[in-house]
Amino acid sequence: MKRTTVELHEHVDEKSNITDVLESKFPHKAENVLYKVQRSPGQWEEVTVRQFRDDVVEVAKGLIAAGIEPGDRVGIMSRTRYEWAVIDFGVFYAGGVSVPVYETSSPSQVAWNLGDSGAKAVVVETRQHASAVRRATSHGDLAVENVWQIDAEDSAKSSLASLKKLGASIDDDRLEKARTSRGLADGATIIYTSGTTGRPKGCLLSHGNFVKLSASARQAIPEVASQQNSTLLFLPLAHVFARYIHILSVDAGVVVGHCPDLKNLTTDIKSFSPTFLLVVPRVFEKIYNGARAKAHDGGRLKGKIFDAAERIGVRWSKTVMSARTPSPVLKAQYALVNRLVFRQLREAMGGRVEYAVSGGGPLGTHLGHFFHAAGIRILEGYGLTETTAPATVGTVKDFQIGTVGPPLPGIEIMIADDGEILCRGVGVIQKYHENPTADSESFTEDGWFRTGDLGELTDRGMLKITGRKKEILVTAGGKNVIPGLVEDEIRKSPLVSQCVVVGDQRPFIAALITLDEETLPKELENLGLDPSMSPQEAAESETVQRAVQELIDQANERVSKAESVRAFRIIPQDFTEQSGHLTPSLKIRRPQVMKDYADVVESIYSQKNPNS
Repeated sequence: MKRTTVELHEHVDEKSNITDVLESKFPHKAENVLYKVQRSPGQWEEVTVRQFRDDVVEVAKGLIAAGIEPGDRVGIMSRTRYEWAVIDFGVFYAGGVSVPVYETSSPSQVAWNLGDSGAKAVVVETRQHASAVRRATSHGDLAVENVWQIDAEDSAKSSLASLKKLGASIDDDRLEKARTSRGLADGATIIYTSGTTGRPKGCLLSHGNFVKLSASARQAIPEVASQQNSTLLFLPLAHVFARYIHILSVDAGVVVGHCPDLKNLTTDIKSFSPTFLLVVPRVFEKIYNGARAKAHDGGRLKGKIFDAAERIGVRWSKTVMSARTPSPVLKAQYALVNRLVFRQLREAMGGRVEYAVSGGGPLGTHLGHFFHAAGIRILEGYGLTETTAPATVGTVKDFQIGTVGPPLPGIEIMIADDGEILCRGVGVIQKYHENPTADSESFTEDGWFRTGDLGELTDRGMLKITGRKKEILVTAGGKNVIPGLVEDEIRKSPLVSQCVVVGDQRPFIAALITLDEETLPKELENLGLDPSMSPQEAAESETVQRAVQELIDQANERVSKAESVRAFRIIPQDFTEQSGHLTPSLKIRRPQVMKDYADVVESIYSQKNPNS
């Protein structure tokens, strides 16, 4: 199959916009709980639809009073929290266009986002963020006239409270005129790509992209997009994935909580007790590694029980997914490990999680089967900023592991002759923000968006991602190698944090490996080494080197000889967003890694015995 589409049944009024997904809740759902806000650890305060709208209206009126007119850009720089949602909708109600800025951005990145978009104002979370905006002015000519701060004292001139107070002079008629000034075709937000290469491009997402794609998700996965459900958002709201779920949740009535600090994620999930989660694969890798480490920490018997549960659970899941009936013995074994291991894992995640929507990279079939056995269906999706996040997503009714599902309703997927995934439909942007060069490079003449990813369609219309077009390595012998296949296998180990395969125009394939500093002490102990070893010492340890070689040998069994990793180096520092080697959505910035570790790569190929 080379092309597939799913029809969107719901008609959406072209004169409507994102604010109507909230306005439509009145009066019949005004007292429904829409958010829960954590005022103190473990204590969640309910916020109704009416209360949320009141907060939104106050911010919107303040923005209008401050001079924000329909079409004006307003930046938001904050961690994921309730106020982010309020401000975002406040900008929409004022007729404005919101411009998210990652709260970890450098002054030059802040300057680019705010300057390129032409933002007139910005709302930040902290004094440090406000300082970053001020410093950004030295990196470019910004049009920012006002900066408000969420965490400022109410009495402060730049506080959110002062912005709301400013709006007291704006009447409801003026607000309604601003709110209804935008239609589906108008821009709602400019989201800048996190950029694994080059300077971030501004993706101009329309009200229609969000509204129609929200209707699409309600049609495709009603079991998830439902007012009976709740979710805890912890991914950055500056990223399109979380941003889309934030708007979908208001539309579908999903109860949302926010986790601003990932250090508290485990305890927040347990106290909030969501029914579904929005994740990137690394989150589930961490959950799995943490559960495994905890079991093995509990003694040899508990470790053996966990390993047995994993083997039995994956075997059970594969049997069920292949539409076969598990044997009586497998049923009995699964019932036992479900009670001993998987139930505890579910309880650690709040006890109610049934589904997870995963995007941003491949999860890996083993983990998919493991969590399926644990009672959690991970619906893998695929998309980009340019597609308003999901272009495809796995469904509950036709749940499959190993694909990213069919297109969402209203989306078309086509595989080009060279294997590139092309996409068009309700979620795809019409153009970039003031970037005609990017438009001509990214769109075909008949409107297909070139994703840059490689894939294939199954005979049932399910999309499988096979690689990234720009990341294909061509060895000196002319062999095409897709690095992700080996990287994903090696990264499964709790010892490894990141893996970057190298070898373009080289005689063989090699890899740069970083160690997972969180799990390193326990893994060192398992190897019979001092758990207090530093990452630098561990990277130089012959025992650790042998352990990594064993992981690579296992991964090499899944690929051809030409694709196998024949040499590696352990990098003593992890690749992080702060180091510049990961995007905010945790994707590897491969060009930056290659630039910063060029000497290490060169040393691999300059030796006769690569790992000597």
